[in-house]
Amino acid sequence: MPRAIWTGSIAFGLVNAPVRMYAAIDEHDLDLHLVHVRDGSRIGYVKVCKEEGEPVPDDEIAKGLEVDGELVLLEPEDFEAAESEDYKAIDILAFVRHDEIDPIYYERSFYLGPQEGAEKVYSLLVEALRRAELTGVVRYVFHDREQLGALRVRDGVLVLAKMHYADEVRPLEDIRPEKAAKVDERELELALTLVERFSGEFDPTAYEDRYRERLLAIVRKKRRGGEVERVRPQEPKETSDLLAALQESVARHSGRRGRGTGRGRNGLASLTVEELAEKARALDIAGRSKMTKDELVAAIEQEAS
Repeated sequence: MPRAIWTGSIAFGLVNAPVRMYAAIDEHDLDLHLVHVRDGSRIGYVKVCKEEGEPVPDDEIAKGLEVDGELVLLEPEDFEAAESEDYKAIDILAFVRHDEIDPIYYERSFYLGPQEGAEKVYSLLVEALRRAELTGVVRYVFHDREQLGALRVRDGVLVLAKMHYADEVRPLEDIRPEKAAKVDERELELALTLVERFSGEFDPTAYEDRYRERLLAIVRKKRRGGEVERVRPQEPKETSDLLAALQESVARHSGRRGRGTGRGRNGLASLTVEELAEKARALDIAGRSKMTKDELVAAIEQEAS
């Protein structure tokens, strides 16, 4: 059982559903260290007073907020005073349709599981949300701050998505073109055809962190004493003839119709030769330029195993 990172209750009218919060995301970022090149020792950090240039002990450090040029120091009691009385509750404020919440508001998701003995009320809330096909807009306190969230059901489990407040989302006025360019109907038809070539069902397992994969291949090669081939990134070419570029793109991807995103055998079987060659290059597989598609698949699977 994973470790709970928060415990509390979902307040639904006069009904309370005791829950535990669990991390839903397990990011696979590489744990890189800063190292002193001369002796290989790790770099540490010291909290230094910028005025005196001397290290400061933790018991002499406080948090402060600058307001109109004046620094206001805050004590732990000040943060406690700002907490909500319901700091252990997830208050449901409203229910809305799923598509009413713009994805830009979502920040990070957490799983909510029932506390011991609360399985019945938990299951009741899950089933009610599932049948209503609605998302609950909620308010809760987490990491010493009142948060906005969205409560929904995923495969029979409650998911709490931390959301941005409206004033945290930057407006579009400075990004949106002042004058919309006229769209050529022939170009639009080709663009829609190209979109159709790439359309299909979403399969999250079809997408991998290629940068992480390439970096790990470099680490493995350096451990073996090999030299790393430096690849200069290609600058994207400016599209001088949009119509011709669209026509060529549609012709190049004519075999993708109805393919979707399913990848089959370890996500490799339905990749193109070019895509497989890119993976083989990232893994530094020798002789890749002369391999057939099946040979590339076998070599990539062997290297990844």
